[in-house]
Amino acid sequence: MRIHSLVLACFCLGACRGPADQPSAAFPIAPTEPALINDDGGWCWFQDERALGLGQQVIVGSVATGRYDSGRSGNVEATLWTPSTGEARRWVLAEGLGRDDHNAPAFLALEDGDLLAVYTRHGQDNKVRHRRLGGGLDEGSWSPEQAFSIDAGRARYGATYSNLYQLSATGIQLDFFRGVGWDPNVLRSVDGGRSWSWDGRLLGGPGRPYLRYASNGHDRVHFVATQQHPRDHDNGLFHGYLLGDQVHNSAGRPLAKVSADTPLTPAELTCVFPGGPSAVAWPADLELSGDGQPVCLFTVQVDGADQPRGSGGQDHRFYLARYGDNSWSTSEIAFAGTRLYAGEDDYTGLGAIDPHNTATLVISTDAHPLTGEPLVSSADGERHRELFWGEAGEDDADAWTWTAITENSSMDQLRPIIPPGEPRVLLWLRGTLRSYTDYDLEVVGLPLPR
Repeated sequence: MRIHSLVLACFCLGACRGPADQPSAAFPIAPTEPALINDDGGWCWFQDERALGLGQQVIVGSVATGRYDSGRSGNVEATLWTPSTGEARRWVLAEGLGRDDHNAPAFLALEDGDLLAVYTRHGQDNKVRHRRLGGGLDEGSWSPEQAFSIDAGRARYGATYSNLYQLSATGIQLDFFRGVGWDPNVLRSVDGGRSWSWDGRLLGGPGRPYLRYASNGHDRVHFVATQQHPRDHDNGLFHGYLLGDQVHNSAGRPLAKVSADTPLTPAELTCVFPGGPSAVAWPADLELSGDGQPVCLFTVQVDGADQPRGSGGQDHRFYLARYGDNSWSTSEIAFAGTRLYAGEDDYTGLGAIDPHNTATLVISTDAHPLTGEPLVSSADGERHRELFWGEAGEDDADAWTWTAITENSSMDQLRPIIPPGEPRVLLWLRGTLRSYTDYDLEVVGLPLPR
């Protein structure tokens, strides 16, 4: 694989609307090989923050498969990477928790200077596990693992994922995870994550909604949700936000409280994208623009209508949705390529919105983002997923520019992250992903200018 500098002008495939943020210049790094951060690690994309900028260093969470060292199989790991020196220091948060990328940790930088890590198994038990790194990044140590256990009578499917947020207006910490009812649940802490209480369910079924979250860090947490897993439903996408204990729609109207027994359904929120048999949505990322408005990147499977499981997923598209002037504007912006593997026909290489500037993003695709032509590598003659940097037009609201970050790879480049905080970096996984429990991946990264 090598870094590439070709710039492609792309006019939106659907009706576009210009973003509030000012776009940056073309992909802002000199051609170079990415740094190897962890030689054995994978992550899912429904827990955050999977990585955080912490000043001069970046903390990155992942799950090892034991590809080189069988003793690491199923380890939940945190790696502290210093981009300026290339140094990477790895901690084991939990040994042998399970060879499953859903077990990846989420991190939260606490107001007292400590770092909180929260992780779960993939529905195999009812525990939400947490540890704190105190005493500083270089000299500090992790506290022993503790766990909040959900009522087993309620949580028959176990706990999965964690999404951590701190609200300065109230001084509380929130963890959004899948638990009771196989639905998004809310845990609350008032002591920096040392202890937790269960608030209830944010949303409810039928089925299991899939959510992405983003917070202003002050008083609210935004989220977008599907109705169910895309194997089970021709999903649309819906938006709301939590303020206090009340769920609101996009326009700010309070709808209902977080509830143990009668939560809202996703369809009662504001519709972002209606979905359908030839337009099955799944969220990839959610960020807030400079003026605090939600911006969502999501994928749409367009070839699955009337197809049995394992037969669709050969044509996905990237869509971008922005909220402003009391309405959602949704655009098809690029070809997302083919499914990762049969059976999970909606799994793609994914993408990430730049939290520092939501007019830019990174996508992973095995199709040319403008034409949809397969990306066949000259390195091995195989089709692989490559990374592209996308920019919204500054003068032409309907124009996007795509810059190839990688080309002619001998392995997939997928699941990118641009973490919040400084230093500003791009992280991703490269290798082979055969399923969420079977992958040969390494974590790599590139520094980005401020």
